[in-house]
Amino acid sequence: MVVVARAMLTERNGNQENAEHTIRQAADTGHRIILARLAALREKAGVRCPLVSVPCPLEDTVRPTPFPALLSGALLLGALGAATATASTGAPPMTRIPAADDAAGLADAWTAPLSTRGRYIVDASGNRFKLKSANWHGAQGSWNGSGDINDPANHHDGEKADQMPLGLDRAPIQAILADFHELGINSIRLPFSNEMLHDERPVSDDSVAANPQLRDKTPLQVFDAVIAATTAEGFAVVLNNHTNTSRFCCGLDGNERWNTSQSTAQWENDWIALARRYKDNKRVVGADLYNEVRRTVTDDANWNWGNDHDWWTASQRLGDRLLTEANPDLLVIVEGINWQGIPLDGFSHWRPTLEPVRTVSHTLVASNKLVYSAHFYGYTGPNHTGASGLGETHDPRYQELSREELFATLDRQAFFVTGETGRHFTAPLWISEFGIGSDETNPQARAWFGNFVDYLIGRDADFAYWPLVGWTGHGTWSILNYDAQGRRSGILGGSDWRAAHWSRLVGAPQKSGPVAVTDTWDMLNLDHADAVQSLRTRALGEWDPGARKGACPDGQRLAGLAHRGGRGLCTDAGTSLTVPATAQSTVVRDERHVQQGDWAGGYTKYQCGINQFVSGYSVRGQEVSAVLCTPAGRTLGMSGRTVWFDRGDNRPAGEPGGEFAQGNFKGQCRTDEYAAGVAFTSAWAKGKTPDALLCRKLEG
Repeated sequence: MVVVARAMLTERNGNQENAEHTIRQAADTGHRIILARLAALREKAGVRCPLVSVPCPLEDTVRPTPFPALLSGALLLGALGAATATASTGAPPMTRIPAADDAAGLADAWTAPLSTRGRYIVDASGNRFKLKSANWHGAQGSWNGSGDINDPANHHDGEKADQMPLGLDRAPIQAILADFHELGINSIRLPFSNEMLHDERPVSDDSVAANPQLRDKTPLQVFDAVIAATTAEGFAVVLNNHTNTSRFCCGLDGNERWNTSQSTAQWENDWIALARRYKDNKRVVGADLYNEVRRTVTDDANWNWGNDHDWWTASQRLGDRLLTEANPDLLVIVEGINWQGIPLDGFSHWRPTLEPVRTVSHTLVASNKLVYSAHFYGYTGPNHTGASGLGETHDPRYQELSREELFATLDRQAFFVTGETGRHFTAPLWISEFGIGSDETNPQARAWFGNFVDYLIGRDADFAYWPLVGWTGHGTWSILNYDAQGRRSGILGGSDWRAAHWSRLVGAPQKSGPVAVTDTWDMLNLDHADAVQSLRTRALGEWDPGARKGACPDGQRLAGLAHRGGRGLCTDAGTSLTVPATAQSTVVRDERHVQQGDWAGGYTKYQCGINQFVSGYSVRGQEVSAVLCTPAGRTLGMSGRTVWFDRGDNRPAGEPGGEFAQGNFKGQCRTDEYAAGVAFTSAWAKGKTPDALLCRKLEG
């Protein structure tokens, strides 16, 4: 693949002699399959001299159709066979020569869609799919926000992306994708802006000079074409809503929150439309909901405050909407809060990242679709913005921490979600941005990068480098660069100090193959609204008007309940109760099923019938309103015990599931039990709060 793409590129640049040499080199090394298929394509297209062992001169190719256009997209994919080739383009030597069947090999290596099992992402066959990714940026915007937007000097690093993935003006997309294969990645994070989605102006011819098949398309149509070509090569694509407006991120730029320069409704509607747009392409695997949520000049984004700036609530709601209204196959990827507070010495400020998840996590209607993400750069820090001068504080940067301090900080801020299993927050973690410049000379920064790569390897972490593509002679952070003639340089060349670390990272030993099914724990958060996470229960409609309602995801049962606040804990530990398709859940507001003895004397008991389990509940303020009982579809045990939690926590050893109602007493059944009832009283000024659970054995 690479040799053909390089030949296409050199011909486009007017260097016919080098292009012919490249293809002759393929013939000399025995790559006759590629050449024969090229010959067949040329003959079909009307080329005057069919190829036997060496291709005819490139000037004999049909004109005016450019060679890259002739062999673009699916046509090129069909033309290429299995071979290995070297390219002669004047670019630095490659560190690995890719096989021409890289696309087929990657496509065959995994089966969409993706989901999760515990801390791992798995494919449709249940095999581990590790996101080895990089960010192909540009469609989110490159303008710095001031000056003439048409002047490249006013764009980040002088790289004018025109709301498209960078590099399409410089190299054919198939050549770019061939280089992606050579990097060893299997997935692409593809940032976009909401503004780009609605821009109906066609892109300029210059901006797609190396890909003339993209002329006259809008930026969104180019986005479509890039996704189609990328997924056809076997790559998984994660869509990333990077910005509201097409400005380069990230600062006080009007893109701090999902709703800074647009309404939350617009943000949600754009996502629903985009998820539906790519629903039939199963290799579009994920929705990364928003990038680096952070403070505006006047206000912070928050986690679970219940207002318009509440990132937990916004991401929870959109995640459920995507899975129920747009595409149930998507992974829903949620990044933590990137910054809170005023970045001045003497004022409170910090980088929360995923720390709030420990006590308030997400429970989606499909709990095996949640992935958390975080970003780490050496020049930033747990309390440092990363700025120099204005906005800089005197807190340590990550690169100023010792190796031990760095690792402990990474654990605390993000990696606990994969490191601590059997918790409501346990989920895969994707480090969806990290990076460093090729021109970095600071020993601390270089040491940080090496240490960070060590940590990623040690944790077998999913990752995405930032950025993937750049322009030669402009920025220094990208790992692939293309000059105006389309010649490649970067991390594959051998002179980039980052190459050894990259090679270690992509080639590191990892868990692979089948991933065992693990117990699932999820929390129900009724702090500000309903948390009905069962699709079956949602189909009931409004089952307790005026009350706040919680229901466990289908396949789970209620395991724990808070004395105050309305939070609950769900699980499938011990067994997953398969509810018959025709079964109907019942709302219980009385003691009709209390027939096997008084398990909470003097208390009101809302109890499920025989062979039913508590799958949900409702509260009015702090008062119990109802319990939701669901048939198990099997015989359940009847022996049980009363778990009181009105005067303190009453949980199994080790507190499985984790802290789900911080600051409140909690009661919880063991993993071999199910909750069959809830007791409360209005006597003694108790206020009808949940006081006890009836926990019965799952097995008789």
